[in-house]
Amino acid sequence: MSADTAETDSIMTLDDTPQPHPHPLCPRFRWGHAILCLVAVPAILASCANRPQVTAAVEQGVQAEPAPEVHMEPPKHPLAYYHFLLGHQAELGKEGDQAIDEYLRALRRDPTSVFLKAKLASLYFAQGKTADALRFADRVSEAEGANSEIYLQVAGVYAQSGNVDQALIMYDRAIQADLENTDAHFSKGLLLLNLKRYEEAEAAFERGIEFARNNPIGYYYLGRIKMEQKDPGAAVGHYRRAVELRPTFEPAHIALASAYEAQGDQDQAVAVYRRYLEEINPSSKEIRQRVVKLYLRKKDYTQALELLARILEEDPHDLEALLRMSLIYGELKQYAQAISYLNQILAVRPGEVKVRDYLGLMYEESKKYEDAIETYRANVKLQPHYYDGRMHLGFLLYRLNRYDEAVPHFSEAVKLNPQKPDGFILLGLTHLQAERFELALTAFQQGVQHNPSNPDLHFNLGTAYDKLDRFDDVVQAMNTALELDPEHADALNYLGYSYADRGINIEQALALTQRAVALKPNNGYYVDSLGWAFFKMGRLDDALKEVKRAATLVHDDPVIYEHLGEIYYKQDSVDQAIRAWQRSLQLDPGNEKLIERVRTRGLSIPPATDQFKQAIRHNDNDPARPVTP
Repeated sequence: MSADTAETDSIMTLDDTPQPHPHPLCPRFRWGHAILCLVAVPAILASCANRPQVTAAVEQGVQAEPAPEVHMEPPKHPLAYYHFLLGHQAELGKEGDQAIDEYLRALRRDPTSVFLKAKLASLYFAQGKTADALRFADRVSEAEGANSEIYLQVAGVYAQSGNVDQALIMYDRAIQADLENTDAHFSKGLLLLNLKRYEEAEAAFERGIEFARNNPIGYYYLGRIKMEQKDPGAAVGHYRRAVELRPTFEPAHIALASAYEAQGDQDQAVAVYRRYLEEINPSSKEIRQRVVKLYLRKKDYTQALELLARILEEDPHDLEALLRMSLIYGELKQYAQAISYLNQILAVRPGEVKVRDYLGLMYEESKKYEDAIETYRANVKLQPHYYDGRMHLGFLLYRLNRYDEAVPHFSEAVKLNPQKPDGFILLGLTHLQAERFELALTAFQQGVQHNPSNPDLHFNLGTAYDKLDRFDDVVQAMNTALELDPEHADALNYLGYSYADRGINIEQALALTQRAVALKPNNGYYVDSLGWAFFKMGRLDDALKEVKRAATLVHDDPVIYEHLGEIYYKQDSVDQAIRAWQRSLQLDPGNEKLIERVRTRGLSIPPATDQFKQAIRHNDNDPARPVTP
C-alpha cells in the first residue's frame, strides 16, 4: 500500500488573489491581504468520498460447491505463458493496448486463469474502459478459491468504479483467503471511511492492526476517523502512535499538527512541524510551508519571514515563497519590499495576471497611482477579456475622479460578466459622479435585469431616481431593496431620511432611521438622519442629542452642522445656531440655499475669521460643542 503526500493549501496561490468588494453607496474595494490559512485534513490514498452508501454483503460460513481447478499464478501453458511474458513486458513499457492484446491471447490459451482475468480488469480500468474492466472483474468474482491478492486487486476495480457493494464483498473474500493480509483490512476500512461508515471502518482498521501492530497506516486512519467524528483529542493519540512507529511518515506529522490546530493549540502544531524539520527532514518543502502558514495565522510575521528567507536561500526561484513574502510585506505595509518580490515573480511568470493585480494594489497603497494604472493596463492588454483587470483599472480611475476613462472599463466588465452586480454598480456610480444621471439610471436598470435579487442594485437605482426627482420610484426601489434584505442599513437610512426631509410619513421615518442606527450605531450619517426625524416630529431635545452625537462621529459634514443650526434656532439659541451654520458654510461655502434661508430670518453670518478657524481646529475633538471665538 503506497502512501502519497497530503493535499496542500496555500494562503494565496499563483491562481488566486484577493478580490475587491465595492460598497453599494460609496464604493471602496476592500482588498483582503490573503493571510488567512485554511486547514485541510491530509489524505494518503485516493478517496471515493462520493460513493453511494451500501450495506456490505459478507459471505461467511457459507458452504460452497466444489469449484473447478483454477490457476492462481501466471499461466503454465507454454503459449499462454509466452503471451503473458510479452504482455508483462508491454505493461512495464506503459503500452497498455499491447499488454491487453497479449493477455487476451494468453487467456485464450488458458481460459481458466483468474490471474489473467484480474490483470485484464485492472488494465481496462486504467484505460477508462469501465465496462470491459467490470466484465472481467465479474468473471473473477464468479470463481472460487482465488488467492487474497487477486480478490484485493479486483476489489479495487469495483471500488474505483463506484460498485462499493461488490467491492466490500471482494475485500471480505480477500480477508477470508488470508486473514493476516493487512492490505485487505486497511483497504476495506478506507472504503468504509470514505462512505462515512465510521464504526465499521474503525473495526476494519483495528482488525488489521491486530496482524500488523508496527504498521503506522492503521493508526493513521484511526486518527482520520476520529477527525471525521470531530474528536481531535482522540485523533492525536492515534497520530502520535503512527509517528512513533515511523518517524519519517510525513503525512502522519501533518495530520498530528492538524489535529492540534483543530483543538486550537497552534503552539503544539508548530512544535510538531519544527521537530520534523530539525530531526527528520530539514528540506521538506511541504512542512516548511505549513509552518509558515501557522506563523501567519498567529500573525508571527517575523518567524514566517525568517523561514521564508531560508527557503529562498536554498531556492531563490521558489515562486510560492516569493509570493508569501510579498503578501506578508503587504500586510506589514512595507510596500516597497512587496513590490520587489512581486516583480521577481513576474520576471519569471509574466502571464500571471492575478499576481500583477496584487502588484497594482501595492502601487496604489504606495500612492504610486500612475504605476498602478500602467500595471493594471498591462493586464488588460495581456488579457482583454479579464474581468477583474477591467474592474481594478476602472475603480482606480474612478477614485482619481477620471470618470471618462473609467467608464469604458466598467462597460466592458459588465459585457464580460453581466451576472456580477459590481460592474453595474460602479458603472452607475461613475455616471452619478459625472452628473450623467440618465446614464446612471440605465446602468442600474440593466444591472437589475441581470441580477434582480441583488439589493445593492435596487438601492443604487433608488439614488439615481432621487437625482431625477422621481420620488415615487425612489420609494419603490428602496422598498424592494428592503424586501430582499430587511437589514440593508443604507436603504433604511436613505428612505427614512427622505421621508423626514420631506416632512412626510414621520413615524415611519423615525422607525426606519432607528433600525439603521441599531444596525450601525456609530455611523454618523445614520445618527444625523435619526436626529432629523426627531426634529421633524418636534422632539427637539432628542434631535439635539442625536445630531450633536453625529457631529462627534463625522467631523466634516456640512449637512450635519446645517441641521444642528436649525435645531438651535428652533430652540431660540440663535448665537449657537449662527456658529453651527458658520461651520457648515466653512465646509461648504457654496450652499446658497442656507445663506438665503438665514437672510430671510433677518440674520447674517459673519465670514470666518482666523480666530474662528483656530477655534474650530481646537474643537475638532468635540465639534458638536458650540465654538466661542
